[in-house]
Amino acid sequence: MLLTTDGEVGAMERESMTPLPTAVVLGASHWHAPLYRDGLVRRFRVKAVQDADIDEARRYALPLGASATQSVDEAIDGADIDVVFVFSPHHEMLAVASQLINRRTPFVIEKPAGTSLDDLRQMEAAARAAKVPATVALVQRGAPVDAWLRRAGDIIYERAAFIAGPTSRYRRNGNPWMLDPELSGGGSLMNLAPHFVDMAIRHLGRPTDVVRRLSATLHNEAVDDHATLVLTTGEAREAIVEVGYAFPDSTLKRYCSFSAVGTRGFASIDTTGSASFTDTSGITTTATLEVDSDPLYEVLVDGVADTLVSGFAGLPTLEELMTTMDVIWGTDAGTGAEGRRG
Repeated sequence: MLLTTDGEVGAMERESMTPLPTAVVLGASHWHAPLYRDGLVRRFRVKAVQDADIDEARRYALPLGASATQSVDEAIDGADIDVVFVFSPHHEMLAVASQLINRRTPFVIEKPAGTSLDDLRQMEAAARAAKVPATVALVQRGAPVDAWLRRAGDIIYERAAFIAGPTSRYRRNGNPWMLDPELSGGGSLMNLAPHFVDMAIRHLGRPTDVVRRLSATLHNEAVDDHATLVLTTGEAREAIVEVGYAFPDSTLKRYCSFSAVGTRGFASIDTTGSASFTDTSGITTTATLEVDSDPLYEVLVDGVADTLVSGFAGLPTLEELMTTMDVIWGTDAGTGAEGRRG
């Protein structure tokens, strides 16, 4: 045992003696689930991993020393679960969250947390009434892109473009339900835009006017593969969000670019992470940022572990996700349709 001069156990030794909180993973075949695993190894003792594909559940569970099951009920059975990570197919999320709320079990859920605003409203209201902590994987909050754009000061105009790989990847990675709008809740707009709509709302304020343009022309699937939003606030601040499943299969994974103009100047970031900020006096500062969003999920795991005792204080809430998805899932946001909400 490591001792201090006054005979007490040293800080490092005390930390090593503290038992890790317990967790359960539901929906291991979700494409984001592997991005959480290193964080789970460090910060949690994972008791069980669930997936409809038992082989996928076993593959995920093995390095965690966890049991594997196809049954949600079996995975969450037990009284000593501190948190559940929910990666379930979107059409199952409300039912899964309802079980956790009934058991008074805190949970982390992937966006969009359902297939409709009604799903989200029911989930948020139930969790709030039962006082069950819940947080959402809006991982761009506080990330390098978010921080760099804030250099612009009080932001007036903002633009975000995030073009991910083709729709075929969902069939290849075991998530074909993502291409059925009844099961997923939509396509590229539903899946990719929440991070950047959430960022725009926090930078500019909630929009009072939303223009949407969705297209499924590139891949001819039932879900949109490209979408553009124009968000305007009551103060005439504007954000443009462009997303899509339009980038080819490649080790580059995606195209992205971001810019913001505000009271302090103009900030921009490109796909390579090359970032530039020009202040109002004309002086330019440059940097290279990490723009790959994959590492942000391990950061989220750390945030969850650090805020367990406070009920995820400071992390994104279901209510905030509702605000974001209201912009995305407006009643006129059907695939291939153009809509305006004023």
